[in-house]
Amino acid sequence: MVGGGQLARMTHEAGIPLGIRFKLLSDTPQDSAAQVVSDVVIGDYRDLDTLRDFARGCDVITFDHEHVPTEHLRALEADGIPVRPGPGALVHAQDKGVMRARLDAIGVPCPRHRIVSDPADVAAFAAEGLPQGAEGAGGAEGDGFPVVLKTVRGGYDGKGVWVVDNVAQAEEPFRAGVPVLAEEKVDFVRELAANVVRSPHGQAVAYPVVESQQVNGVCDTVIAPAPDLDRGLALKAEEMALSIAKELDVIGHLAVELFQTRDGRILVNELAMRPHNSGHWSMDGAITSQFANHVRAVLDLPLGDPRPRAPWTVMVNVLGGDYPDMYSAYLHCMARDPQLKIHMYGKDVKPGRKVGHVNTYGDDLDDVLERARHAAGYLRGTITE
Repeated sequence: MVGGGQLARMTHEAGIPLGIRFKLLSDTPQDSAAQVVSDVVIGDYRDLDTLRDFARGCDVITFDHEHVPTEHLRALEADGIPVRPGPGALVHAQDKGVMRARLDAIGVPCPRHRIVSDPADVAAFAAEGLPQGAEGAGGAEGDGFPVVLKTVRGGYDGKGVWVVDNVAQAEEPFRAGVPVLAEEKVDFVRELAANVVRSPHGQAVAYPVVESQQVNGVCDTVIAPAPDLDRGLALKAEEMALSIAKELDVIGHLAVELFQTRDGRILVNELAMRPHNSGHWSMDGAITSQFANHVRAVLDLPLGDPRPRAPWTVMVNVLGGDYPDMYSAYLHCMARDPQLKIHMYGKDVKPGRKVGHVNTYGDDLDDVLERARHAAGYLRGTITE
């Protein structure tokens, strides 16, 4: 696995019962997965020679992030190393412009969007969204704003994303000198995620569609399944995710992040081709976790049952704050809720950094939500009783 973050750590954990020998390419020995994997290579994934040396002797290469250069992955494939997901699929998670163009081509509903060249072009894009004949149409400052701007590569957890209200605010995204994608700001009810896993021989499974709640651009809470979601809309989201996985030839886990709009539609926001934060609930709440099924998929083993074990499962991320000693909070959290599942990533605590998550499950959603939020808050230090 390329990348030593918490996704690699939890994927390694899922492979242990199967006797999978796991080899890791990590940036530093302190990375989350490097602390627990026995076979670790320290190196730069952006260096092709390093990648080739690492891949030698591996049966298959997979990832805990999407940042490995596409041309390097093609070189590995030319060397005869299976790469899953392959570069032809992974580029759709690496490049938002490529992703939007491909989803348009296969008829997947997305927010209105266009690659823009400068702030004036952003103003023109904003004006294009105004109703025909609307006063001021033509790109004057403020017409059709706000607009969402994204760098086409490298953004995550709110980084590389700006919501701009006028032309002046649209200047910052262009300073990096990389292409910028403009999207309409969708009037959505909530954010959803459809998680699916697909294997090389075409078997695929879909997890229940979940609600993903964001705070400051970072996932805070995931509720599985999404409460009060129309069954027809849930099936449409699952079918859409399965169709995207097939059309893009995704091997492994695919997370399709969605907007549920006020007029009853679902629109694709982002794609992630790896285990995903919106699927962490499955570690304790599903018969087969996203990590276990990702391992099975990349090794072309039969996939496991994705159905939930309980009516409700809630995941809440534990973010770093001003309280670095989270382990002393275990006594309270475990005594208060013996069913609580705590997953910490071995990271140094920094304000706002994802350092772990908690899972709770049960029959009553309000109770499950309260338990998860209390535990995450107590571990962070924002709750003290």
